Amino acid sequence: PLGPQHRHQPAHGTWTHWGSWSACSSTCGDGVSFRIRRCIRLPGEEPCRAEARQYRVCEQKACPAGTAPFRAMQCALYNSRPILGGQAQYQWVPFHGAANLCDLNCLAIGHNFYYSFGRVLDGTPCSPASPELCISGRCLRAGCDGILGSEALADACGVCGGRNESCVFVQEAFRAAIPASGFFGYRNVTHIPVGARQIKAMDNSRNYLALMEANQHYVLNGKWAVDQPGAFEAAGTQWHYSRTANGHETLEAAGPTSKDLFIMVLFQEENLSIDYQYWGPRKQTLHLVQGEAHALRQPQAREVGDQHPEEPADFPEATAAVGRRHFGSSQRPIFFPAVFRARILSKRYVGSETRYDVQVQQTYRNRFPLRSREYVWVPNTCDCPYLLERREYLFMARNHVNFEQTLNRLLLQRDGYARPWSPREDLLLRDAAQRCQPGPPA
Repeated sequence: PLGPQHRHQPAHGTWTHWGSWSACSSTCGDGVSFRIRRCIRLPGEEPCRAEARQYRVCEQKACPAGTAPFRAMQCALYNSRPILGGQAQYQWVPFHGAANLCDLNCLAIGHNFYYSFGRVLDGTPCSPASPELCISGRCLRAGCDGILGSEALADACGVCGGRNESCVFVQEAFRAAIPASGFFGYRNVTHIPVGARQIKAMDNSRNYLALMEANQHYVLNGKWAVDQPGAFEAAGTQWHYSRTANGHETLEAAGPTSKDLFIMVLFQEENLSIDYQYWGPRKQTLHLVQGEAHALRQPQAREVGDQHPEEPADFPEATAAVGRRHFGSSQRPIFFPAVFRARILSKRYVGSETRYDVQVQQTYRNRFPLRSREYVWVPNTCDCPYLLERREYLFMARNHVNFEQTLNRLLLQRDGYARPWSPREDLLLRDAAQRCQPGPPA
């Protein structure tokens, strides 16, 4: 005799083609529509496998402001109607604390009980802000094909049911040692192409991540201004920017991006590593990774005017003349575009230069933006001038921009000026400013 595995298995019926989709269950907001098919069975055949009815999400235009939620509208249908054969009448609002999320559980306003009026209508959200919808008493989530209860998933490229074949994964670490002559400014980390998804960049330093469009318009941490952590919109997707107290930053977005973007770094100190990753369209991303794309010209973030103007028109001559006391031997008046008082926080030798981390206390003149924390560079390592930590000094310095405009920093050269600050220095500067105001036109 035949074993159990060889016994005849009864056949199952055959499904007809799916019918047309019904109208949407809602005229605004989210709703559902359905379609049905029939099972054709011959004598002796088992019922068809799978479901005879299929639901999909149908998104309508947004509901007008103030429209009651779908579940609240269903509860309100029972307002002022007696229940359980009694004469008492109640006003009802949704109750979300019951076990079965797809029952129409409504709370009697002003009373401490709720009543279940059976199932909610198909297409009702299982709970507020839930992506799942109630269908025939069950909470179902839509797959990427929009079918409720479907297990279809989108791949990393955004293709429903795909196998990551139309995109590539980029995961790299940006490492850049600070040049021997120092660096203060924005630098390109990577190019994020149109259509990128699952973007993430991480930094753990005193530097700041920034985000820039291809037209050099910054959408995060641009123009030397550091934005607050939080969510923001850029290139057609929502970004999340976080920064901890110890300087750890994370910038991420689900995508896809609708335009080219550049992750930048506001470079202020040696950078150990910026880790970044994203999924990008295969053709564009391979083009970038293989180095075929044009290099990004580093933007000049600070406004840099003439470094040697003939007349410091907006600064009193007597104040500029204070710069005659400097480290060289020339006695001609010197013009300095930055005059400020600052406290020395730390000192570090970088190559053949000395870098001072200072906290700016007061500015008397600045032809370019000065932050509360700055680096002041001295082109020697012999402690000349001799500056002590935790002491305040009056500085007269220039901002140094190299020919390629990749360096932009405060430089205290041999003709610069730095001396211990005292209230008398402040009085001298203020008195000079008053005495040297331009007179009325003749």
